[in-house]
Amino acid sequence: MYQVRSVSIVIPALNEEQAIERVVRSVPRDELASLGYETQVLVVDNGSTDRTGELARAAGAEVVLELNRGYGRAYKAGFAHATGDIVVSADADLTYPLETLPELISLMVSDGLEFISANRLKAMAEGAMSFRNRVGNTLLSIMVRLLFRVKLADSQSGMWLVRKDLLDRLELKSDGMPLSAEIKIKAIRLAKAWREVPIEYRPRVGEVKLRVWRDGLDNVMSMLRLRLGR
Repeated sequence: MYQVRSVSIVIPALNEEQAIERVVRSVPRDELASLGYETQVLVVDNGSTDRTGELARAAGAEVVLELNRGYGRAYKAGFAHATGDIVVSADADLTYPLETLPELISLMVSDGLEFISANRLKAMAEGAMSFRNRVGNTLLSIMVRLLFRVKLADSQSGMWLVRKDLLDRLELKSDGMPLSAEIKIKAIRLAKAWREVPIEYRPRVGEVKLRVWRDGLDNVMSMLRLRLGR
């Protein structure tokens, strides 16, 4: 068992004013404080043209501005500002259950895990993911298992927990959606102990940003480059 004093939650956001306040307020700060953890909530405003940043700040988050758009760019900007012993990722659309963080962090600490990846596919709410996206996620996860020999059911999940000292060693490259699989592959390779944990996955609030074919192809090419060591 290792000691954890603080937790940082990093949430990339692009035009997410419909949900961002509820996402920030869903972080169970009081419960985490009762467990002895200081909590930092970082919303990375990735060049929003609506009130995302303003509403996130009003809800109690620190707002980091990253004008160079991209899922990976936003995360790396957030990671650079994260001060917690454990860093948590989540989307800004209410799809991920941040209220389960006390349970997940307690599991991480008690079992000496350096990395937890959330599996959305086992407890998915009705309407949370289209059939096409579910097939795409399944195929990409099969590719990850075949190329990297890791037992990962959901390689595209946007929620994970990682020890900050491990995160700092990952040398993340992707500026786009492939960062999601890249961080899992690299963390699993380096972690002394890790686990994939099922979570509830909920329907999105707000506009869908995923570009299915382009993002899918970017993921495939990124995994091939990573496998070849490029």
